[in-house]
Amino acid sequence: MQKNSMPVYIGGAELNVAHALASWQIPVKYCTALPDHYLSKEIMEELEQKNIDTSAIHLSGDRIGTYYLPQGADLKNAAVIYDRSHSSFASLQPGMINWDEVLENCCWFHFSAISPALNSNVAAVCKEGLEAAKRMGLTISVDLNYRSRLWKYGKNPVEVMPELTQYATLIMGNIWATETLLGIASPLKESAGCSKNKLITAASESMQQLQKQYPGAHTFAYTYRLEKEYFALLQHKGEILMSGDYDIANVVDKAGSGDCFMGGVIYGFQNQHPTQRIIDFAAAAAVGKLFEAGDSTKQSIQDVTKRAERFF
Repeated sequence: MQKNSMPVYIGGAELNVAHALASWQIPVKYCTALPDHYLSKEIMEELEQKNIDTSAIHLSGDRIGTYYLPQGADLKNAAVIYDRSHSSFASLQPGMINWDEVLENCCWFHFSAISPALNSNVAAVCKEGLEAAKRMGLTISVDLNYRSRLWKYGKNPVEVMPELTQYATLIMGNIWATETLLGIASPLKESAGCSKNKLITAASESMQQLQKQYPGAHTFAYTYRLEKEYFALLQHKGEILMSGDYDIANVVDKAGSGDCFMGGVIYGFQNQHPTQRIIDFAAAAAVGKLFEAGDSTKQSIQDVTKRAERFF
């Protein structure tokens, strides 16, 4: 405030994934709600320039949802301020989006736990989209990202997310988010003082419980972003693989790292890469995002591959 400067970034969990995929030449469409005014049109033009199809954006309501975050802080941090009440997206109602039309010619549907965290109507809209995606045979992925400051409408996450997660074929998260959002007890309360082997074992145990509870899912991805270390695990059709281990001291911006990881996983599967290469690419993308300001990544395929290639 003293500098009279507040940089503005266009972002959000699902949009950050879309940004990554579009920059890696994967055709992508983004569905949200925005008010019908000039700022929304500027945002949509910006997204179109980045090869993100905005035809599914629903123009309705009066406000664009925002949040305020000190540079370098975490979205789980007490410093974040969400201002999303009465936004166009938060005002969505079941029946407003024609999901069959939105998902026509699509092969993958991705959503995050941030969307149904807003209110029960948005959760119902998410369910409509998931039902349509399943009916149309799309691959469905969910990011179990937990934001305690958004779940304020009288429902605990475990009353909402299990019903939505049952549609997913790919589930991404970590041992603690899985406990909070799906009620699957974490083997560890915190990462402090735990060896890497202990963290890996805990992730494996959590994934096994996930598989039992959600037999329709065949892929699970967990990340560990520790104080100075990052690595990830991918379980695909029973096989568990681990990424390389990265030093993440001197992080620039924590926002969007998990979304970039999710984009990397989708990118790998869309290109039918070997599963080890998928997890290595996704982890490298996530780490690269930690050293970029803003919500979305600007990394090229070559940037990510160069960082990951020592593990290939």
